[in-house]
Amino acid sequence: MAAGVAVAAEAQQLNDKLMNRPYADLRKWHLGFGVGLHVQDLQFTHNGFVTEDGETWFMDQPDFSPGFCVNGLFDLRLNSYFNLRVTPGMYFGNRMVRMVNTSGDNTEKQNIKSAFVVLPVDLKYSALRYRNARPYLVGGVMPAFDVTKKRNEILKLNPTDFYLTIGLGCDFYLPYFKLIPELKFCFGLTDVISHDRPDLADDPTKLKFTQSLKKATSSMVVLTFYFE
Repeated sequence: MAAGVAVAAEAQQLNDKLMNRPYADLRKWHLGFGVGLHVQDLQFTHNGFVTEDGETWFMDQPDFSPGFCVNGLFDLRLNSYFNLRVTPGMYFGNRMVRMVNTSGDNTEKQNIKSAFVVLPVDLKYSALRYRNARPYLVGGVMPAFDVTKKRNEILKLNPTDFYLTIGLGCDFYLPYFKLIPELKFCFGLTDVISHDRPDLADDPTKLKFTQSLKKATSSMVVLTFYFE
């Protein structure tokens, strides 16, 4: 009698902690979409250029503005722990750059707007599922192409960039879908400054800003909520 009561109590406890969608991870592939926020950053490397007027210019990004991103999701199951993910999408954002003349008091500012078409390809490593949650790590690469038109700007960025990415997240199994919050860090590998500026032939004084830079690399922090 006591054994029967114990079994019944255990069964009731399991029912109270019912696993949602218990066989979802056994499917060969999954589709989904994501929406999120991100911030973009630029790291400048200066070369000490001095103009004919004795000016030395220094560039930095003093603050960050949140941007918006949307992604599709294609997830291919490789085995019980690894998945290959492709999440094409678009990132809309901006970077406010401040340019300071270190030998004077004059400053310039430029709001660099961007609309990136991205194609992240990631390898996802998931831990064992615990009830309705499964944490994971993710890493990969992300080509990006800026489709905004840029002309006659003080600083001009190249339209293409290439990022290494690393992040973490967690699959939450809800009754009808998975909710997947993910935090990802993206590190640009290329010099994004356009050093050849024939568009400034009519205003050569603006060349001093580009001439003051050896290179600039970009980075992003992205928080995305996927629905799968």
